[in-house]
Amino acid sequence: MATNVGTRASRLSAVMREGERVKPLELFFDLIFVLAITQCTALMVAHPTWLGLAQGVLVLALLWWSWTGYAWLTSVVDPEEGAVRIAIFAVIAALLIVALSVPDAFGAHALQFALAYGVVRAGHIALFVLASREDTALRHSVWTLAGSTAVGIGLLVGGSFLDPGGRAALWTLALALDMAGPYFFGAEGWKLVPGHFAERHWLIIIVALGESVVALGVGAKAGLTAGVVAAAVLGIALVSELWWLYFDVVAIVGAARLARAPEGRERNQLARDAYSYMHFLLVAGIVIAAFGLHETLAHVADPLKAVPAFALLGGVALYLLGHVAIRLRHVRTLNRQRLLLAVALAALIPTAAELPSLAILGIITGLLCVMIVYETRRYGEGRARVRHS
Repeated sequence: MATNVGTRASRLSAVMREGERVKPLELFFDLIFVLAITQCTALMVAHPTWLGLAQGVLVLALLWWSWTGYAWLTSVVDPEEGAVRIAIFAVIAALLIVALSVPDAFGAHALQFALAYGVVRAGHIALFVLASREDTALRHSVWTLAGSTAVGIGLLVGGSFLDPGGRAALWTLALALDMAGPYFFGAEGWKLVPGHFAERHWLIIIVALGESVVALGVGAKAGLTAGVVAAAVLGIALVSELWWLYFDVVAIVGAARLARAPEGRERNQLARDAYSYMHFLLVAGIVIAAFGLHETLAHVADPLKAVPAFALLGGVALYLLGHVAIRLRHVRTLNRQRLLLAVALAALIPTAAELPSLAILGIITGLLCVMIVYETRRYGEGRARVRHS
C-alpha cells in the first residue's frame, strides 16, 4: 500500500505510514487540543453549576471524538507526506476556531463552533477517502463512517439555532449517533499501527494531565499563602498519582495487548473499545477533576460547593472507573481495589460540603497514595516483569 516516494508529487496522494514513531506534526496538532481542553475547563469555571458541568463534558466529548478520529487516520497515513501535510494545517486552523468558540458554545458562538467542528470532521473523512483509494475494505468503512458523521454534523448545526436546553439535547443525540457508527457498522476494514496508536493515546493523557497543572496555576489567584502552597503541592501530587496509575503498568499492558491482537477485526475492535471509547473516561475524569482543583486553589480554606466537590471527587472516581473498564476489556479481570476506591470517593462527596477544600484534597491524595503503595507491593514481581520485558 505504500506510495513510491518518487511519485508523491505527481498526483494528489497519501503516503501510508511505515513506522510507529509519532511524528512532529502530530504533536503540533495536539497543541491545539491543549487549548481546546483548557477551554472546556474554562467553560466549567465560568458556569460552576450542574448545567455548566454537563455542557463542559458534552463539548469535551465532541472534541474527543474528533481527536480520536485523527489518531486512527494518522495510524494509516503519514501526516507529513503528500497532500496530507497541507490538509492537516488547514484542519488545525479550523480546530483553533473550534477551541476559541468553546467557552460560548452554548451562547453566541454556537454556530461558529458547529461549523468549524464540521470542517474538522469533514477534513478527517476527506483524508481517509484519499488514503483508501487502493483499499476497498477501508474505503467501505470510511463511507459508513461518513454517513454517521454527516448526520452528526447536521444535528450540531441545527442545534446551534435552538435554545441552550434544546441545543444540548440535539448535540447529545448527534454525539451518540456519531460515536455509534463504528460500533454498529463493523470494524473489519480499518487499519492501524499498534505502537503508534497506543502512543498517540498516551500523549493525549499527558495533554489532559497538563490541563490539570494549568488549572492549579489559574486557580491560585489569592497569592502564595500557606494554604495555596499546601494546595498546590497536594494538587501536583494528585496529578502525579494519576500519571502513575496509568503509565506505570496500564499503558504498557494495553500497548502489548493491542500489538498481540490478530490484525483485522479483533485488533480494530480492541482499539475501538479500549482506546476510542474507554480512554475518554480517563480524559473526562482528569478534566472534571481539574475543574475541582481550580476551585480548591481559589478557596483553600472554605468547603467546596456542591458542583466543584462533585467534580473533584467524582472526576477522580471516573478516572478510576475508566481503568477498571480498560482492564476488563484487555485482560478480562476486575481491578477490585480501584473499583472500591472509586466507590469510596463517590461516597465522600457529601462530606466535601462540611470540610475545608484543602482537607478534601489531602484525603484524595492520601487514599491514592495508599492504593499505589499497595499495588506496587502486591504486584511487585509481575509489575517488574511487565515494565522491563
